[in-house]
Amino acid sequence: MIRVLVVEDSATVRAALREALTTDPGMQIVGEAVTGAEAVDQCRRLRPDVITMDVMLPVMSGLQATEQIMQVCPTPILVVSSAARREALGTYDVLAAGAVDVLEKPRGDDSDATWGARLRTAVKVVSRIRVVTRRRVVPSEPVVSAPVVSRPKGTQLVVIGASTGGPGAITQILSRLPVSFPLPILYVQHLSANEVFATAFTDWLAGQVHRPVSYATGGVPVADGAGRVIVAPPDRHLLIRGGMLHLSNGPERHSCRPSVDTLFESVADAYGPSAVGALLTGMGRDGAAGLLAMRRAGARTYAQDEASSVVYGMPREAVLLGAASESLSLAAIAERVAALA
Repeated sequence: MIRVLVVEDSATVRAALREALTTDPGMQIVGEAVTGAEAVDQCRRLRPDVITMDVMLPVMSGLQATEQIMQVCPTPILVVSSAARREALGTYDVLAAGAVDVLEKPRGDDSDATWGARLRTAVKVVSRIRVVTRRRVVPSEPVVSAPVVSRPKGTQLVVIGASTGGPGAITQILSRLPVSFPLPILYVQHLSANEVFATAFTDWLAGQVHRPVSYATGGVPVADGAGRVIVAPPDRHLLIRGGMLHLSNGPERHSCRPSVDTLFESVADAYGPSAVGALLTGMGRDGAAGLLAMRRAGARTYAQDEASSVVYGMPREAVLLGAASESLSLAAIAERVAALA
């Protein structure tokens, strides 16, 4: 039995959540909260297996409630949010604070026919994720200088991939890089069913890390991304061909599009030892084979360690394959990448 705490101030949405969850005999709603403060209190008392969390709440916001919950009673949190721009930006703050996934609220159109099933699936997935106590992390100002460590000669490109827990993880890495970091950084984040929030993601990330962030455009030279973070667009593979960014509608890999493997394998072919790759937190195995291809091509490769991962799935697969030259915390990965400057 999956015990769920519903946090939502709208009676209409709360009723939709209740109806969808109680359809499954394997789920039980153990409490309902209409403010963030009530959510924290009920989490302490009821110890649910999963919390569905609204972003815009009275008294205490969904972000504040998530931060407190992750400190005092860590619980897997599924954000159920509107795709309106203000709320979408807030959604990424909640994900960075420790929530593990997001589902859009019912839209009032034909998509609502499958919304209940998508909600139940998301709750089941989230319930299997082990979360740990998290203290509030405030993104730091970019560092001015980097630690002196061995630098791979001729490094031209950094590529990073992540899934569940990725928004918080990539923020911690990028915010530690030097202001003048000169290399293009290509990033794949699994947005899966959360594509409705995609337009806000790059703006949110840019605000967190104090550097230019944009979605990739096909046919643009990779070198034009110097000092920038280039993100794979939702539902498009990002890869490199002939020194150019290329976008593809090719088949999903590991049920993912964009796929980390697709980018990493193209980088292995195009850049070999002049690239650096990092595979971060996430479920499944996407990126592990691609990271191995990069390592075999002579690239420096890193996997996020278990202690700092929200989900030690993708990094674990990379370690098991021998794809990572080092398994490191986010802070240590940031140090290695910063040294390239």
